[in-house]
Amino acid sequence: MTDIQSTLDELAKQNDHRTSVFEIEIQELKNSSLTLSGRVLDQSQVDDLHRLFPTRHLDTAAIRILNAETHPQARVHVATNHTGLYERPTFGMPLSSELCYGTDLEVLDEQGKWVFTKQTDGYLGWAYRPYLSEGVAPTATHLVVAPSIEMFAEPSEASKVITRLVSGTGVGLEETRGEWVRVKANQTGWVLDFSLQSVSDIPDGIDEKRAWMIQDSQRMIGIPYLWGGTSGNGIDCSGFARLLHRWVGVSIPRDADMQCNAAKPVEPPYEVGDLFFFAEDDSKRNISHVGMSLGGWKMIHSSRGRNGVYVDDIQEVKYLKDIFASSGSFLR
Repeated sequence: MTDIQSTLDELAKQNDHRTSVFEIEIQELKNSSLTLSGRVLDQSQVDDLHRLFPTRHLDTAAIRILNAETHPQARVHVATNHTGLYERPTFGMPLSSELCYGTDLEVLDEQGKWVFTKQTDGYLGWAYRPYLSEGVAPTATHLVVAPSIEMFAEPSEASKVITRLVSGTGVGLEETRGEWVRVKANQTGWVLDFSLQSVSDIPDGIDEKRAWMIQDSQRMIGIPYLWGGTSGNGIDCSGFARLLHRWVGVSIPRDADMQCNAAKPVEPPYEVGDLFFFAEDDSKRNISHVGMSLGGWKMIHSSRGRNGVYVDDIQEVKYLKDIFASSGSFLR
């Protein structure tokens, strides 16, 4: 049994919990028969178990295959303004990421008031079910481009604040009155129009996208660093890189190592929007930090060392120069 358990432990260790599930236990081992239970994401993982233990009569009937199961409310979206995504179904865990209003999710599993979800890019995690609503979110016409904004009951800052929206949130515009617009998100109310950007106005050209990214990045200067954060309430390095790309209509993976693997490798001279990737010694991941070039080696990033979004020149900061690993782009 020790060899079998060691193999299962190694498979679990190799599994990336952000995009896959492998939680398998030995239920019974009798002679040549091996009964396993637990849960995985895909059928292919069960098939792999049969190949790994060819001399065993393998019973995998008790293994749940999450992608093959159906749930009554399989499609949901975030219905509150902002909430967390967690590795386990509890608020007592550190954030894996954050979800703003309108984020679409697929439900794969349930536990009490929590649901295990998959985002459209495959990113997995537990979300609090009372903060979600059934179905796909309404199509957004505009994005919030300020770190965060107040929504008012009337088109006046003297009126009641009914909620706040964070950077990157998609909203639906319903009415315009001068500098005020009425929008629908987790609440319906009025915001100032300069805090929004029309989705239809996002440029197609690379040069225009780069110009926007410079302007957009400056709005976030001084926002504090937050592991797992994705907004003006606090943001981590990869959340910041992802937000800057979202604002110009480009979808990129959630975490720095994923972004590094998916980006097109680039070499100097660096252009605005190129991403710099770094490998820190104290991280379990090969790539643990990312920043965006503002042209050349000058970059803007959410720095844990500086506790927030600031500008640095890699060639002038020894620590960054020492841990620089590679560069890539989603624009080129």
